Amino acid sequence: MRVDAPDGASTGARAAGTRGKALVFVHGVGSTAAIWDPQLEAFSDSHRCAAIELRGNGALHPDPNPALVSREGFAADVLAVADALNMERFTLIGCSLGGVVAFELWKRSSQRLEAMAIADSFAYYPGGQAYADGVKAAVREAGNMRTFGELRAAKLGLPPERLRVTVDQMACKSVACYEAATQATWTGDYRDLLPTIDVPVLVLCGEHDAVAPLALSEEIARGIPGAALAIVADAGHVSNADNPAAFNALLRELLVKV
Repeated sequence: MRVDAPDGASTGARAAGTRGKALVFVHGVGSTAAIWDPQLEAFSDSHRCAAIELRGNGALHPDPNPALVSREGFAADVLAVADALNMERFTLIGCSLGGVVAFELWKRSSQRLEAMAIADSFAYYPGGQAYADGVKAAVREAGNMRTFGELRAAKLGLPPERLRVTVDQMACKSVACYEAATQATWTGDYRDLLPTIDVPVLVLCGEHDAVAPLALSEEIARGIPGAALAIVADAGHVSNADNPAAFNALLRELLVKV
């Protein structure tokens, strides 16, 4: 599906399921909504599911003005899709940037969230501006998103089938929008927000995540009253795709509380 956010940027979702409570999945900066297909298949028999296509991620064209690619804009994308699907309240499941979007949504529209699963993410990324600058410099040096995607994905230790998907999802993005999304991903600070979160929260971290290591997930779990922390075995920075079976089993444990 495709909808327009209030500021005119195009967003949308891969939607599945017609009954049950609502689940909204939000991908990371290098992915598209397709990264959540194993979850849509697993949960659409019991839930109404939507995997958001964030503005400027390459899956929807034309690209927006890169100035509209921001954490605030991503939160607006989620609400635009939720409104279009009549999801008044929903559980948000976010990976990496998707976790950042969850915090931005709590800041702006906490009444819409029933629960959260925050995977491979952070409330604050130490040295985030320098990290973002390094990524943007690497994109410019590579010259195009496919070459950059090949270089970046090669460092993640992915199996061949995941490597191809990762590069293809990176390659569909424009350099300008990817740079704007990179800036948005790594430079927020939601640590002061964590104690205000009063819905069920599950914090997940891939066992081998070297991009957002366990200490950052532990910081989230300590900061949110009652939050649970779980390790996704045999997974890296995109644990929902690296080990869908283990990820889905842990997510089901959260959903029984909602």
